Amino acid sequence: MPLYLLLLVVFLFNLPFGYLRSKTVTFSVPWLLYVHLPVPFVLALRIFSGFGWRAVPLLILADVAGQLAGGKLGALKLH
Repeated sequence: MPLYLLLLVVFLFNLPFGYLRSKTVTFSVPWLLYVHLPVPFVLALRIFSGFGWRAVPLLILADVAGQLAGGKLGALKLH
């Protein structure tokens, strides 16, 4: 799997978690779960894709970007 595709999958995977995180109280147990539940998935995806530790900073950026974008989606009022 190319790196750009891995980053896209990580970003998209984190969107719903960011959305759910935005609906909870900051630093509550659900908030912490929504932030940290995707991490094992991202770790497994990195290992099975054959990328080493050099990909970790980019994966963290994609992870955070997905969380933030999902949070922005949660803040939108869609009528």
